Amino acid sequence: MKHTRGRVTTIESLTELDRRLDAGATRLHGWRIVGLDLRDRTESLAACDTSRTTFAGCALSVDDAHLHAMRGALVLPTIDAAPVDPHRRTLYAPDELFDGPDWSSSLDGRAYAWQQTADDRDALLARTLHDDGVDTALRAWVARRGLVGVMGGHALQRDEDGFRDAAHLGRALGAFATVATGGGPGAMEAANLGARLADRGEDELEGALDELALTPSFHPSIDAWAAAARAVTDLVPDPVDSLGVPTWHYGHEPPNLFATAIAKYFRNALREAVLLEICDRGIVFLPGAGGTVQEVFQDACENYYATDEAIAPMVLVGRSYWTDTLPVWPLLTALAEGRGMESRVHLVDSVDEAAAVIAAG
Repeated sequence: MKHTRGRVTTIESLTELDRRLDAGATRLHGWRIVGLDLRDRTESLAACDTSRTTFAGCALSVDDAHLHAMRGALVLPTIDAAPVDPHRRTLYAPDELFDGPDWSSSLDGRAYAWQQTADDRDALLARTLHDDGVDTALRAWVARRGLVGVMGGHALQRDEDGFRDAAHLGRALGAFATVATGGGPGAMEAANLGARLADRGEDELEGALDELALTPSFHPSIDAWAAAARAVTDLVPDPVDSLGVPTWHYGHEPPNLFATAIAKYFRNALREAVLLEICDRGIVFLPGAGGTVQEVFQDACENYYATDEAIAPMVLVGRSYWTDTLPVWPLLTALAEGRGMESRVHLVDSVDEAAAVIAAG
């Protein structure tokens, strides 16, 4: 059994699985069960909450696989050969990643399953080569653009006010810069949606938000979530460009379909560093949890050591959130005091204020 950062637990032996179940584990959110024969564990797993469990390359009966998938688990097949092109030299389009009749059989789902189960030398080399090629393609793509980043929580649902705010932020920023996000669901999806509609009327964005709110989350069905997004994208044949930079490290969270270009990496550390580096117009931080806080201080570190002309604005949205709920702001301002970045760090209450700060440079 291996632990990774956050709430992800990877289980690779029946002994470890049985030990945890015997100890009373019943809520298997964030568990990745990899390469196990589970055909004799039907009853014990059926008694658990597997709504956010990943079964990667496991032997399951047809009925068990159907049960867990209907609950919202990801049931991924074993894939021996690399589903991605190790020598890829272009960014992805959403239709390339969602190229199957359902997500689990799509390139995105197959690549995630492969990452979970293939750890031989050839697989590691293929992933390294792939990420290097994507990195090269991304640098060419951003060379002729000015990028502004939008960071925020992945758990934000489409029917929440925060999702609507993030979409309006993306639309406002997309009017004068290229919006870049982490490419996933939640605030990232909302910002890419707004950017996609940056040259459309506000009523079109509101209509899209109302349509998406009917399918609030990718749980329990990624397919339903993606279908709702596709219905919106089909109405916008000539979208404004925006960028998503997701990772198969968090492959249980699907990439959103609203970014027109997707730089998807296997290595999350590389993806995080690249995403922050390319946002030369600054970054807006919406409320989020551990990942967003990490990004705030990773960006702060870049600005702390940057020369004055290389410092990019940092804008935190939500005064109460960043001073009381997660008191990032006091530490950030203390870090910035007396440095060149001090005047480039901002705390605002609304997405309209955030967009105005970025527009002013």
